Amino acid sequence: MQAFYADNFVLPLPPGHRFPMAKYKLLRDRVVNELPEVQMQEAPAATDGELALVHAPDYISAITHGTLPAPAQREIGFPWSPGMSERARRSVGATLAAARSALGLAAGTRPGGIAANMAGGTHHAYAHKGGGFCVFNDAAVAARLMQAEWGRAHRSHRQPLQVAVIDLDVHQGNGTASIFARDDSVFTLSLHGEKNFPFRKEASDLDVELPDGCLDAPYLQALEHALDELGRRFEPGLVLFLAGADPFVGDRLGRLALSFDGLEARDRRVFDWAWQRRIPLAFSMAGGYGVHIDETVQVQMNTYRVALDYWRRWHAAAPGANGLAK
Repeated sequence: MQAFYADNFVLPLPPGHRFPMAKYKLLRDRVVNELPEVQMQEAPAATDGELALVHAPDYISAITHGTLPAPAQREIGFPWSPGMSERARRSVGATLAAARSALGLAAGTRPGGIAANMAGGTHHAYAHKGGGFCVFNDAAVAARLMQAEWGRAHRSHRQPLQVAVIDLDVHQGNGTASIFARDDSVFTLSLHGEKNFPFRKEASDLDVELPDGCLDAPYLQALEHALDELGRRFEPGLVLFLAGADPFVGDRLGRLALSFDGLEARDRRVFDWAWQRRIPLAFSMAGGYGVHIDETVQVQMNTYRVALDYWRRWHAAAPGANGLAK
């Protein structure tokens, strides 16, 4: 299974900043040491042209050159630096590479079925602005670019590639919802805390709002209903899964109360939903702000273990394999 990282492109933050930047390197180290079947690759940087599939050119330029007005920079939550700009591009590039790997769009490759961005999930970024620690919207750019690349490879198809964004970060994917508000080729599903950030929410294709303190069982029941509705209303050819760690009970910003087991069951249900339909899936880590950073990393490690299990199923079922994995 391929995974793309950008934690070597450091975003300098002032002392006491609440964003847990160290979690990305901690996660990569654990995946390398514990899951050797995961092939690590440095993420490419998204180009201006790729970003412009979603983002306004003047916004891209302002992020590149550090000319964003101070209030807009504060809304993002990071101070500007060349490292911030570069890391934002690499975070998008990682999702592009993961989606391309899952779909098998790179020259001379077949669909990998499942691939990963070791960061990403920057769903609060709108077309014209960032917010909530999100600069560019990696899932939105990936959906647009994969539709273009898939369209070139499948010219006989009249319908564009249908993309489902399954956003299970604890915060609503307001930027993604806004970007695809009038686009029937992308289905946005967001399962999130009702009273949590952002306090002005956008309308996704399917929003499921959860009360503070939500436990495993009602969360998983809500997810099951949401996936059933997604399946009734939409037939995706690609799933982009935001596997946020912030619904965890020990998260500083989450306000929900899922356990390690509950979050692993959540991930398994999403991967199984895509596997049963043989839909390629690219996933990103999205939010995670644990009181203890090791707990955030453990939630994400569990996601990688589940993903690797389903990646093995994809490859056991590939042409030339003996039988079809169940």
